[in-house]
Amino acid sequence: MNKNPKAFDLTLIFTVIALTVFGIIIIGSATRININGIQGKFTSQMLWFATGTVLMFIFAFWDYHKLCKLYIPIYILNITLLVLVLTIGDSEDEVRRWLFGIQPSEFAKIFMIIYLSKLVDKSGEKINNIGRLFLIILTSVIPFVLIKIQPSLSASLVILAILITELFIGNISGKYIKLALIVIIPAIIILYLDIVSSEHRILSAFLSPYQISRITTAVTGDLTDPRMYQTKNSIWAIGSGQLRGKGLFNGTINQLNYLPYSYNDFIFSVVGEEFGFIGCAVVLLFMFILISRCIDIAISADDRLGTLIAGGVAGMIFFQTFVNVGVATGLLPNTGMALPFFSYGGSSMWANMIAVGMVLNVGKKKKKTIF
Repeated sequence: MNKNPKAFDLTLIFTVIALTVFGIIIIGSATRININGIQGKFTSQMLWFATGTVLMFIFAFWDYHKLCKLYIPIYILNITLLVLVLTIGDSEDEVRRWLFGIQPSEFAKIFMIIYLSKLVDKSGEKINNIGRLFLIILTSVIPFVLIKIQPSLSASLVILAILITELFIGNISGKYIKLALIVIIPAIIILYLDIVSSEHRILSAFLSPYQISRITTAVTGDLTDPRMYQTKNSIWAIGSGQLRGKGLFNGTINQLNYLPYSYNDFIFSVVGEEFGFIGCAVVLLFMFILISRCIDIAISADDRLGTLIAGGVAGMIFFQTFVNVGVATGLLPNTGMALPFFSYGGSSMWANMIAVGMVLNVGKKKKKTIF
């Protein structure tokens, strides 16, 4: 065994730190610390960043082979936490997402990356066996449903994104992809017809009224609709920033509190208003670098398991970034998706830091020796 020091991917580490620090600054603007003084969300995010960095390096040094050997206990822990949050979790407006101060749905993403990576890796060529494929999908649908019941549509969709990524990396047969497309394309057409109808018989079977409302208003695109208040103000904020933005703490839409959840779901809008197109481009560039490094590490991993882990993390971060920016710019319905390493939230910060830690572990470069 090579016991020589191993080097971490410094570009990945620097990118994560840069994104998080800039995110903390934007959270400070979103919570108006220039007017109200230092706020709890601002200091809490710094604390979560510090503790998250510790978690990142713990998982960076934790051999992913040993970690993934625990994939079954990890899956059981995942399901247990998701059941507990529905039974004894904190309830607010018929929403149960918190358990002992954390959001199990955020950590479910990491648990599923570990579980699916190991399961797909063990399956090998058997992944195209109908029985094995059914097992992989079924064990992914269970946490998806439990998270959806909370309800947290955005987090449940991330589970599906991770599943699709892992199956794709696992070299699923093209016949299953074709079969999925044969089912999905007509389903999309039917759902669209249901959306534009007035009864929403299909959507009402698995979505709550407020979720249906968000989808229908996004499809119609009528900014005069009161239900488009958040999206309309988000678009105005980004557009008003023009090329260079109005400057830190000078975003009028943000500072005058016309942008709900500006420290979380719509934090990208604050960047657009105060730092303009250039600021948005820089954030997206850093996200691109982060995801690219994860993909590069996945491609150059020593084994299939490492490829699945790093690829799963890349898929998760890409999907969350795409949805968050899509919502902020009005291209997608409002789903309440956080922007990784940027939006306010302890559970999200810790989960994303752990994910990067696992990628760093996969990508550790062995120094060459004569042995």
